[in-house]
Amino acid sequence: MNNTAPKRGRMRLYIGNGKTELFLLLVLALLFVTFGILSDVFFTVFNLMNLLRQTAIYGIIAIGMVFVIISSGIDLSVGSVVGFSGMVVAMALTAGLPIFVAIMLAIVLSAGIGFINGILVYDGKVPPFIATLGAMAVVRAVIMLITNARMISGLPREFIDISQATLFGVPILAVAWIALTIIAYFVVRKTVFGRSVFAYGSNKEAARLSGINVRRTIYGVYIYSAVMCAIAGILLTSRLSSATPTAGTGFELDAIAAAVVGGASLSGGEGSIIGAFLGAIIMSTLRQGGTLVGMNAFVMEIIIGGLIVAAVLLDQLRKKQSGAK
Repeated sequence: MNNTAPKRGRMRLYIGNGKTELFLLLVLALLFVTFGILSDVFFTVFNLMNLLRQTAIYGIIAIGMVFVIISSGIDLSVGSVVGFSGMVVAMALTAGLPIFVAIMLAIVLSAGIGFINGILVYDGKVPPFIATLGAMAVVRAVIMLITNARMISGLPREFIDISQATLFGVPILAVAWIALTIIAYFVVRKTVFGRSVFAYGSNKEAARLSGINVRRTIYGVYIYSAVMCAIAGILLTSRLSSATPTAGTGFELDAIAAAVVGGASLSGGEGSIIGAFLGAIIMSTLRQGGTLVGMNAFVMEIIIGGLIVAAVLLDQLRKKQSGAK
C-alpha cells in the first residue's frame, strides 16, 4: 500500500490540478508575443490557419503517443504508420473505392500494426523501444515495396477538399484534432481503460495483482496510437493531395516532444492529454515562428531537442524531490 500511494498521487496531479497546463499556456503566450513582435505576418489569418492545419497532424499523433508513454512504453513506429495509412487510402481511392470505405480500410489495417506491436510487447516480452523500432523499419519498407517508392496522385477532388474545409472559420483538420483530444480526455478520466493505463504505468505488479487486464491494456494503447496515426495520415494525404512513400518520416520525434513537453513522464504513470495538446502547439509555433523570422533550421532543431531533454530532466528532479519528502 505504501509503495503505490505516491504513484496515485502523481496520477491525480497530472490529471486534475492543471499546473502543467497553466505553465504551458504561459509559454505559448510568450512565444506568440515574441513572434508577433518579430514578424509582421505571424498574426495574419492565413498564417494562423496554416499553423492550425500543420499542428493538427502532429497533435493527433501525440494523443496516441501520450497513452503509450503513460503505460511506460514508447512507439517509434508512428511516423511509418502515418505514411502507411496515407498510402493505403490513396491506393484504395485510385482503385475506385468509395472515400468512406478507403478511409476505414486504412484505419483497420493501421490498427493491425498497433495490434502486432501489442503482441510483441506483451506476449513476446520485447522491449517497446525495440518492438516499435522494428515495426518502424518494416512498415516503411513495406510502403516502399508496394509502391516502388513512387508517389500516388490523382486523388478524388472530394477527398482533397476534406483538408481544405472549415467549420465556422476553423480548419476541419483542427476541428478533428480538438474532437479527438476531447474524446481522449474523456477516455482518460471516465473509462476503465484510461484508469488501467495509468495504473499499469505507475506500478505494473500492483496493476496485475489488482485484477487489471494487462493484455487488453497493452494491446489497447498500441492500437489507440496506431488509429490516431492512421487518422493523421489520411488527413495529411488529403492536405498534400497525394501520398508519398516518405510521408511521416521523423514524426515520432514531434509526437514524443509534444507528449513529454506536455507533462508525460517516460517512466510511465504520468501524462496529460491537454498538456500534449498544448505541447504540440508549442512545437509547431516554434518551427513556424522560427521560419518566419529567418532562424536557421538546424538551430531550431537544437532548441527543440533541448526542450525535450529539459522536460525529462525537470521530471527526474521533481521525482527526486518527491522521493526525498
